[in-house]
Amino acid sequence: MRLVSWNVNGLRACARQGFARWLEGSGAWLVGLQEVRARPEQIPPEVRAPPGWHGHWVAAQRPGYSGVGLLVREPPGRVETSLGEPRFDAEGRVQIAHFGRLVVANAYVPNGNGPGRDHSRIPYKLAFQAALRARLEALRRAGRRVLVMGDFNTAHQEIDLARPRENVRTSGFTPRERAALGGWFEAGWVDAFRRFEPGPGHYSWWSQRQGARARNVGWRIDYVLAAPAAARFLTAARLCPEVHGSDHCPVAVDLDPRVRA
Repeated sequence: MRLVSWNVNGLRACARQGFARWLEGSGAWLVGLQEVRARPEQIPPEVRAPPGWHGHWVAAQRPGYSGVGLLVREPPGRVETSLGEPRFDAEGRVQIAHFGRLVVANAYVPNGNGPGRDHSRIPYKLAFQAALRARLEALRRAGRRVLVMGDFNTAHQEIDLARPRENVRTSGFTPRERAALGGWFEAGWVDAFRRFEPGPGHYSWWSQRQGARARNVGWRIDYVLAAPAAARFLTAARLCPEVHGSDHCPVAVDLDPRVRA
């Protein structure tokens, strides 16, 4: 049972670059998308509601900004879209889908940069992440098998970006952002990709300038994290840099279908 997370950096643009073809060949049971940047009625029908898929979309109040989406082979029992704070909910950043004991959260963690790249959004970013984690920890304590996928906008360790020394003051690799992401792992959450691939040189985002992707000068900021009860059902995980259409690439994990039992 394959789950895929992808920051599409604008779904309408990604659709023009073959998103529908990729979706059909993905082998996925569930696809979580971030940075959709469109209201549902603005998404092409072949992407919004493809045959054989159930779509669920959350848009930000601000047009052309943020937004998340789920495409699933079968409908979830319910989908939560609120963390209980208007300042977070207004930006359309989370979906929590329930499939019996399995819970899959699709999240787009904010970038810490303000309008002047001044780190002014880091407090908001950390507060959003704390609220998300608190909600998912409650589900974990209730016996659910929880996964959270998405763009965390943070590289956790030096191995997770090509040029760590040059980026110690860059949002996405500052000590407090890294510590916030590390808090998940300290609480027992498992980085699915690192469960299967401990080595360097694996990234999920590349700047669109200066041929960074061709040279593989990137960052690994997209994750699938599994609570321990879900992690034991992981069978594979990989990044998909061969897939284009965005400045991010998809992150895929395979699970034993018994995770839902």
